[in-house]
Amino acid sequence: MMDPLRVMVVDDHPLFRFGLCTVLADVPGTEVVGEAATGLDSVSAAKALRPDVVVMDLHLPDISGIEATRQIVTELPGTGVLVLTMFDDSESVFAAMRAGARGYLLKGAGQDQIVRAVHGVGRGEAIFGSDIATRVLGYFSTPPPSNDPVFPELTSREREVLALIAEGHSNATIARDLCLSPKTVRNHVSSIFTKLHVAGRAQAIVRARNAGLG
Repeated sequence: MMDPLRVMVVDDHPLFRFGLCTVLADVPGTEVVGEAATGLDSVSAAKALRPDVVVMDLHLPDISGIEATRQIVTELPGTGVLVLTMFDDSESVFAAMRAGARGYLLKGAGQDQIVRAVHGVGRGEAIFGSDIATRVLGYFSTPPPSNDPVFPELTSREREVLALIAEGHSNATIARDLCLSPKTVRNHVSSIFTKLHVAGRAQAIVRARNAGLG
């Protein structure tokens, strides 16, 4: 008799996490061994529990699901990560893949699809929802650019904003130079800090200048 597939669920929404754990626990051959509501807790729990599969949300209250995935895969290369998230943008998809995720589904997926994906990742397969798979195939059928951009997790506009931050410009100056509203610039700056996992402007400037910006 085969051992059950050991699964851990990571999501900061208690009701969604409870519902998913309940669904998976009812699947024959599947054992839910743990759950976590934050990225840092997911990393420590994964190290302690050593699950076969971690179902990972990307939006978490401390470190992102992408960073948590990177840490888990580095520490536990035998553990597969299936991203289950609301984010359907290409940047999130490819950032998760670069972090080591084996699968990517959107939260609108049906229960059967999620269960199949969990077991597929547990078998070492790469699993993507149909819309995500189309995007991935399109990416690999397109010739790669000659030079990879620095901070590929940022959009091109966010890299422009970061370069100006690294040059010491204020938000007001950046808004004027790029013909953007102050609110749009604030949103870009907040997104940059989140994606780079920095606490503020000073740390962002250091990261940017070390990468050759500014």
